[in-house]
Amino acid sequence: MPNILTADPVFLVLFAGVLLGTGLAAGVLAGLLGVGGGIVIVPVLFNLFPLLGIDDAVRMHLAVGTSLATIIPTSIMSMRAHHKKAAVDWSLLKSWAPAIAVGVLAGTVLGAHAKGWALTAVFATVAVLVSLNMAFRKEGMIVAERLPRGMIKQAMGAVIGLFSVMMGIGGGTLTVPTLSAFNYPIRRAVGSASAIGLIIAVPGTIGFITSGLGVANLPPFSLGYANVIGFALIVPATMTAAPWGAKIAHAIQPAILRKAFALFLFLTSARMFWSLLG
Repeated sequence: MPNILTADPVFLVLFAGVLLGTGLAAGVLAGLLGVGGGIVIVPVLFNLFPLLGIDDAVRMHLAVGTSLATIIPTSIMSMRAHHKKAAVDWSLLKSWAPAIAVGVLAGTVLGAHAKGWALTAVFATVAVLVSLNMAFRKEGMIVAERLPRGMIKQAMGAVIGLFSVMMGIGGGTLTVPTLSAFNYPIRRAVGSASAIGLIIAVPGTIGFITSGLGVANLPPFSLGYANVIGFALIVPATMTAAPWGAKIAHAIQPAILRKAFALFLFLTSARMFWSLLG
């Protein structure tokens, strides 16, 4: 397996091109669907890292930590774009942020110390559930007319925070369908999810960096469980593309793209489950 320092230059150029393309796709999807770029970044890194000879024991942690780091600037760009269109519900964020933060802290501790196969299983399981929801949930289908109040609402926020940080995603993947199920306007759900991504990504990134310091078998240019090269290549693309997705979200009905993305998630999940059997 080629090492990141000694690999053929052509290979590294192709690797960089894939990462840039991943960043563009992640940015557009973050703004368009509110799913968070991590749902694209994590599986791509998970499959690319072995090509660079990165140890299986750390590759999922690296994918999650690197993804969380890239989500910070992406969320900022997407949140600003949605805020300009008055699509961020700040009152919802004020009431939900503490519970989400508690879930993030718990998920960071669990994720940072879990085995790689456990993180892979969490991602694969949630990804297949999200893909089925995106593919088969009918537009306008709701569970209730409004979000529940009190402890139920706070528990929902904590669960979103916990699973999102363990998956290395910004929260939109779970936040948008949750809010939509309770008759929340889709565009405000997407805009609010972009801000929730920041609540998840900042402490999650710090946790995965600190817990990975001194860990053996990490590749060069890694700061704990965050790879600097991946961050440096993906971030410019995501920051450029996130506003594109936000603009598209206010101009079209992305039903066809949702179906295609649901298929991508399903195949990604299947690939991860298969790797667990190997």
